[in-house]
Amino acid sequence: MREIDVKELTSCIKQLCIKANKELPCSVKKAISKAREQECSEICKSVLGDLEENIQAAKELDVPVCQDTGMAVVFLEIGQDVHFIGGDFNEAVNEGVRQGYLEGLLRLSVVADPIRRGNTNDNTPAILHTSIIPGDKVKIMVAPKGFGSENMSAIRMFTPSATRQEIIGFVVDTVRKAGSNPCPPVIVGVGIGGDFEQCALLAKQALCRDLDQPNPDPFYAELEQEMLQQVNQLGIGSQGFGGDVTALGLNIETYATHIAGLPVAVNMGCHVTRHMCAEL
Repeated sequence: MREIDVKELTSCIKQLCIKANKELPCSVKKAISKAREQECSEICKSVLGDLEENIQAAKELDVPVCQDTGMAVVFLEIGQDVHFIGGDFNEAVNEGVRQGYLEGLLRLSVVADPIRRGNTNDNTPAILHTSIIPGDKVKIMVAPKGFGSENMSAIRMFTPSATRQEIIGFVVDTVRKAGSNPCPPVIVGVGIGGDFEQCALLAKQALCRDLDQPNPDPFYAELEQEMLQQVNQLGIGSQGFGGDVTALGLNIETYATHIAGLPVAVNMGCHVTRHMCAEL
């Protein structure tokens, strides 16, 4: 049994919150550069160039790459041979988010109640997902999620009779309805299977997979490319100005489901879809 003081968890999450908001994943930066090279629209090519300049400016000035520093989504894969000591686990996670957002001078965007509102003034509580894995390590991923894109997400409970094209059509139509709202070029996370809430979680996890890593199942890797091609045929383009690249990438994650169901969720991500990982 390996003991880990929760103070280590707090410190790690603090740093990940700051770093994730200031630096995009390499695969996203590469996708933006590739999109600029492929884009035929001069306006969209210029916008993509501005995005690249913004990424560089954020690095040089040590500031967030986007003004919306999001709600902190924290994924923790905890080794079954780990024992946390020194305090409450959930409080330690939120303390890391609190310190990261306050000390990192990141925008505070969380309200305490969904209807009555009221800013919590420290960007807590976080959205926390935990899973138990073999071993004595803890894998941590912080994915700040802005709501310009989150608000454009959707879920549909298909029946098993749904065709491949109906599923593709739902994903593409979700992007079409979103238009310029999620700050395209977007990244699209698709969850297929599970039940209502598992499907949505799959879509969020899909957003956090690097864009240069296709689904390991050739069937779904092909479906990713087919969906992406049809999304980019929408002509929404960068910031809604039209053009060839509406989405930088599209990832699918799947899970087993009930014989009577076929849930599909689409989690929209903007061009600053962020995540940062570490291991304790």
